[in-house]
Amino acid sequence: MNAVVFTEYGDPEVLHVGAVGEPHPGPGQVRIAVRAAGVNPIDWKARSGMLREMMPLTFPVIDGREASGVVDEVGPGVTDAAIGDELFGFAVGGAAAEYAVLDEFAHKPAGLSWEEAAGLPIAVETSVRVFNVLGGLGPGQTIVINGAAGGVGTAAVQLAVARGARVIGTASEGNHEFLRSLGAEPTTYGAGMVERVRALAPDGVDLAFDTAGQGGVPDLITLTGDPARVATIADFGAAALGVKVTGGGEGRATEALGEAAELIEAGRLHLPVAQAFTFAQAAEAHRVSQGGHVRGKLILVPG
Repeated sequence: MNAVVFTEYGDPEVLHVGAVGEPHPGPGQVRIAVRAAGVNPIDWKARSGMLREMMPLTFPVIDGREASGVVDEVGPGVTDAAIGDELFGFAVGGAAAEYAVLDEFAHKPAGLSWEEAAGLPIAVETSVRVFNVLGGLGPGQTIVINGAAGGVGTAAVQLAVARGARVIGTASEGNHEFLRSLGAEPTTYGAGMVERVRALAPDGVDLAFDTAGQGGVPDLITLTGDPARVATIADFGAAALGVKVTGGGEGRATEALGEAAELIEAGRLHLPVAQAFTFAQAAEAHRVSQGGHVRGKLILVPG
């Protein structure tokens, strides 16, 4: 089968479409004919070698970690999916390929495009996992989401609002109306953020979620008054400050996909697709992701 692969660390140009062996599902897994695959910052960080000490790779590597598609093989013990079902979920061994094996999945809500479905797993699981790491999020609480207009931030805002929390989201000014449409109160990041957030929430902030890194964590600690009430997925050095750092190695929030599907069906969650690329354009997709400031998700589609 054809897949987006790379055989060495490097710039986006190391990505190419090549022939690899077809995967097959093990116990509890399914195989899908891929209709779309998501692009996430962890993909280009792994490809570039940035994570080689934490996550050493064995080449060749198939790009991507999340996908949507139609089940064509079912592994032993699977009772909640059958051949022909339309699913989205986490890929084992790569997502940007003709076929991918999923180990955690949910049924694609009717009316949701393949591209939209492929962009859900990492964003929603990461958000729910962070809420769990912070001890839970619910009505009456105020959370600051730093980098609220990106893929994870967009999901986190909507999931937090659905739980009854008040959300203050940081983003560039051009994304403020977008954040308002999701139910967040927007402000800009950077110098003066503490004062701007305090003006919006004079009674204080309960929790903070950093999706962006870029030096925002100290301000979030100041706002919450306690580093243990701050979690980041982007600033691994923040652990030295007492901040909760999560990359998923401690286990996934397996309830997230089902929660997302229910909210989508209720019209309470929408993760926009910023741009779709063909497999042959994977290098460009990585460049756009690496450049930051993407509203929503980047997607790869076969063809």
